[in-house]
Amino acid sequence: MSTHHRQQAFDALLDHIRAEALSCGAYTGRPTLSDRVMQAMAAVPRDAFVDPDLQDEAWLDAPLPIGHQQTISQPFIVALMTDLIDPQPDDVVLEIGTGSGYQAAVLAGLVKQVQSVEVIGALARMAAQRLQGMGLHNVHVHHSDGHSGWPAGGPYDAIVVTAASPVIPPALVEQLKPAGRMVIPVGPQHGRQELVLVSKDAQGQVTESGLLPVAFVPLTGGAPALRA
Repeated sequence: MSTHHRQQAFDALLDHIRAEALSCGAYTGRPTLSDRVMQAMAAVPRDAFVDPDLQDEAWLDAPLPIGHQQTISQPFIVALMTDLIDPQPDDVVLEIGTGSGYQAAVLAGLVKQVQSVEVIGALARMAAQRLQGMGLHNVHVHHSDGHSGWPAGGPYDAIVVTAASPVIPPALVEQLKPAGRMVIPVGPQHGRQELVLVSKDAQGQVTESGLLPVAFVPLTGGAPALRA
């Protein structure tokens, strides 16, 4: 794909994300995504995070395989989840499910630091190398089980979970700061999943809001304890 056609495809993807946000706005409460988030999306070339034989498909608003039975998320969902946590320049954010590193790269342009956890060692290594190669030194990738979060870097202003869990892992709620926000797909692997916004108020009280039906790969590793 020529540079001109690549830019056209990228611009068309960004326009599609804006249109999707508007069409889903009644459910998400975000009919317009923030300028900062859209600028961050525009700054990250998605084709750098997919295999060479999928380069042309990188500009589709669709998940794509990245190996190990995992996917790079749909760009609209990446933009929406990023917007939902209301990222601020001084925030420290936890990402569960590094995958290819695409979501982490978007977050890196918006916040002070990203701690990202990936349970599949090969993906963690590749993502870390890719992100470092792109000069994104405020992202730290850890090979670990996402159900446990990453306590050493917390507590966090926000948490983004990029794989579906049957329940919200308690460890992640514990690592969320007061007034923090977490966005996570909740539901079984082959059943109904819903994107959930978890908000913790200044007193530490937690509320959950279901927003939108979604389809994510499962959060693998040790299963979290069920909440009472």
